[in-house]
Amino acid sequence: MLKIYNTLTRSKQEFKPRIAGKVGMYVCGMTVYDYCHIGHARVMVVFDTVARYLRHLGYDLTYVRNVTDIDDKIIQRAQVNGEPFTALTARFIEAMHEDERALAVLPPDLEPRATESMHSIIHMIEQLLSKGFAYVGGNGDVFYAVSSFDGYGKLSGKNIADLQAGERVEVDAAKRDPLDFVLWKSAKPGEPSWPSPWGDGRPGWHIECSAMSTCCLGAHFDIHGGGMDLQFPHHENEIAQSVGACGWPENDSGQPFVNYWMHNGFVRVNEEKMSKSLGNFFTVREVLRQFQPEVVRFFILSSHYRSPLNYSDEHLQEARTALSRLYTALRGAPEVYLQRCIEAMDDSFNTPAATDAQKDIDTVLRGAREEYEKRFNDAMDDDFNTPVALSVLFDLARELNKADEHAKPELAAALRALGGLLGILQASPDEFLQSGGGDSLGAERIEQLIAARKSAKAEKNWALADNIRDELKANGVLLEDIAGGATIWRREQGVSL
Repeated sequence: MLKIYNTLTRSKQEFKPRIAGKVGMYVCGMTVYDYCHIGHARVMVVFDTVARYLRHLGYDLTYVRNVTDIDDKIIQRAQVNGEPFTALTARFIEAMHEDERALAVLPPDLEPRATESMHSIIHMIEQLLSKGFAYVGGNGDVFYAVSSFDGYGKLSGKNIADLQAGERVEVDAAKRDPLDFVLWKSAKPGEPSWPSPWGDGRPGWHIECSAMSTCCLGAHFDIHGGGMDLQFPHHENEIAQSVGACGWPENDSGQPFVNYWMHNGFVRVNEEKMSKSLGNFFTVREVLRQFQPEVVRFFILSSHYRSPLNYSDEHLQEARTALSRLYTALRGAPEVYLQRCIEAMDDSFNTPAATDAQKDIDTVLRGAREEYEKRFNDAMDDDFNTPVALSVLFDLARELNKADEHAKPELAAALRALGGLLGILQASPDEFLQSGGGDSLGAERIEQLIAARKSAKAEKNWALADNIRDELKANGVLLEDIAGGATIWRREQGVSL
């Protein structure tokens, strides 16, 4: 029985979809004016894992993640670069997709863009005006009147009176109340704009998500996700807008608009929140120059999604060491299943292939040790507790290491299948264990030295054989002599990648 921590109720609740067997999930996506940072990576990986598990449970999921491709930061960056804003956003949307693919993040089912949703945005603003939730300010902008919405502050636990008492920003003469927020901004000279009943302009940030989520999933859907920093004011404003425009739908949960609100925790660096304003943020591309993508994904999943994630090179090295233990256990797994997994999970996201892959994975799981499958599912059913789910994989790997040859194929297949539900353990063990190395020895040179060592041993030149082993170890390469006279190798953990 899946339980999800609902930010709105501040409690774990049994997950009951609005429509049996179907789930609608919307996640706030990226504002595309720069490369994705590790905080964005956490949102991508967390909700990709949620989507994978919901589908594993048999739900017909519609996963929507938007793209904000027009806002102040985008306009400012394009002006600084001296390029059209559309060229800027196109470049960074493609970069975002490259980062996703690197991190084994499957694409959402729908990826609406703000600039392609103007009709829906304008229609929602018209609804808010007609129902008395919005007004046209003295400067021609359209504002949402926060005091008109009785439920404002429920998600974040904030009280309007307290917010007004703590408001230190000078009241905009165009607003009726300092807490009111903009829905439509009048066009300024030289800025991109769209026609509307209130003149040329562009939408405010908050209204974009309300329009895109309800357009894709309807006025009432199951799950809304995003980073904890969006809880207030962005998601609070989304509730006010969507409920104001669409009404309070009748539903069993008694919740309007969204039944379950999920928020992932902050990424921290040296115990401070990572942010561009503090200058302590790292782009995904910077991190991937040092660490394999799967290591980054494993690192993100090693903390519960609601907990802070403390970024450091040391923690990523620890993640690589831990992941290497799982891949070491998989060495010698049946290659037929390995190839099927790679094709299934990696086939540039061909939907029929992904569906067939899920069937294959489920078939393997049914044949796996029930204890591990049950413990894994119990962990994921407990608000997607990936750290506990990972601990089950390590227990399974330990049993695989000591199993006889008859039991190994089933255990290895179970380890790969359960790992696949987290988006890990789908590569060849040698590919993972032998990758990296930075400026140290390349794979071809390593194989040459292993061959030379084998010849030295055949000639009983033990001193030379030992010297070659020592040379490889000094370059971060560890050897293992296995049955039949073969030698396998891996990169030593802690070596710069």
